[in-house]
Amino acid sequence: MAAFIASLLFVFLAEMADKTQLLVIAFASRYSAAKVLIAVFLATLLNLSLAVAAGHFLTVLIPMHIISFIAGLSFIIFGLWTLRGDKAEKDSVKKSRLGPIFTVAIAFFIAEMGDKTQLATISLAIQYQSMVNVLLGATLGMLIADAIGIMAGLVLRKHLPERKIKFISASIFIFFGFFSVYKVMYSRLEPIGIVLALSLLAVGTALGVKLALTKPDN
Repeated sequence: MAAFIASLLFVFLAEMADKTQLLVIAFASRYSAAKVLIAVFLATLLNLSLAVAAGHFLTVLIPMHIISFIAGLSFIIFGLWTLRGDKAEKDSVKKSRLGPIFTVAIAFFIAEMGDKTQLATISLAIQYQSMVNVLLGATLGMLIADAIGIMAGLVLRKHLPERKIKFISASIFIFFGFFSVYKVMYSRLEPIGIVLALSLLAVGTALGVKLALTKPDN
């Protein structure tokens, strides 16, 4: 029981105001709360299961800086996709009711890889040696924190126009994308290399934003 309570409280506090909670707010402003919560649950369960059962081996097989770099680029791409016209998105949702669930689950799963909540769960599993209780507590703590994020997203959707929500959501994704890429480069490149790499990424992102905001010809 101590492992369950400690994991719940620790992960809940770690997730509050974390980047993944902010991502949940952005998702909840675009998709239904139920679908976002289901996606968060699936991604959290898988991610924290990996953390409890094989977190150490993940960092051996796949270097964490590579995971973080890929996650950063995926955030930027999702931000650009968010800016893209709504028509294609609505069509895809009509074709598959699970579209938003898989979209949110994949993005959330990638965002959690190497995040402090995953690392905290690994530490808790080592400390308490109780995989099931740590997994259940950590998962519940994550869901409670992100449920708060979903409620915040619903408030945004109710009080802000859709176009403004779209720009806010895209800005959150792109910001954390650049931040993740910068963290990877900080300890591996000289300052001039970081500036050049981020400048190239900024130019590419700006072009992507321009293309995303360009309405296709009818």
